[in-house]
Amino acid sequence: MDLRAGQVVVHYAEHGTGRPVLVLHGAGVDHRETEACFEPVFAGVAGLRRIYPDLPGMGRTAAPESLRSADDVLDTLLDFADAASGGTPYLLVGHSAGAYFARAMAERHPARVAGLALVCPLLPGLRDVPEHRVVAGSGGIGDDVFRSYFVVQTPEMLDRYERHVAPAAALVDRAALERIGERWALAPAPAADYAGPTVIVAGRLDSTVGYAAATDLAGHYPRASLAVLDEAGHALPHEQPELLRALLGEWLARVGRSR
Repeated sequence: MDLRAGQVVVHYAEHGTGRPVLVLHGAGVDHRETEACFEPVFAGVAGLRRIYPDLPGMGRTAAPESLRSADDVLDTLLDFADAASGGTPYLLVGHSAGAYFARAMAERHPARVAGLALVCPLLPGLRDVPEHRVVAGSGGIGDDVFRSYFVVQTPEMLDRYERHVAPAAALVDRAALERIGERWALAPAPAADYAGPTVIVAGRLDSTVGYAAATDLAGHYPRASLAVLDEAGHALPHEQPELLRALLGEWLARVGRSR
């Protein structure tokens, strides 16, 4: 499906009915990765309408020349969220760069966000990022991207990578991402930190963004649960699905009690 958000036509997949859940993927992929990782979590919960957009310059969402910064992308996502939700407060989930934008969306318009989930969030001021280390598998399967992304390098993880991650590479508009990346820092949010139900999940072995900066976020969110998972890297949603399901299930319960 497609929906116009400002100057951008955003492609997205949608499942279910009820309260909107907007799930944002990271850089260099498209909605198929988040769909594969988060549908098993949300599909069994009644009353949730799950929305998985392709971010500008990835998947089937083009990034016109007018998008020249992360702030431009943020404005597009805010417009998309308003249009897709129909004005209903929505749940907001982001992985990696998707979490970078999700955090900003919640801070700019907190009343529109019923709950916030940040998984392996890309953040300013990253620190103590560990070296990549394989914890399962021989380390000798897959391509270079797979081997640098997953710390659990089993045939099952390779299959997930080849089905849900790798196909997006051919659809990435590299020039657009480079153009936007030159102005990657978002303008400071005018509002205070988001005060709704929040969960922050990081991988201890995440060699892309680390976990240390994510732990700093707990002090910014008065209703945040924080989890750092061992034997998980930046591909945590693939590598630790049961723990992620439990953490997001607890978060959904808190969101329900806040209604």
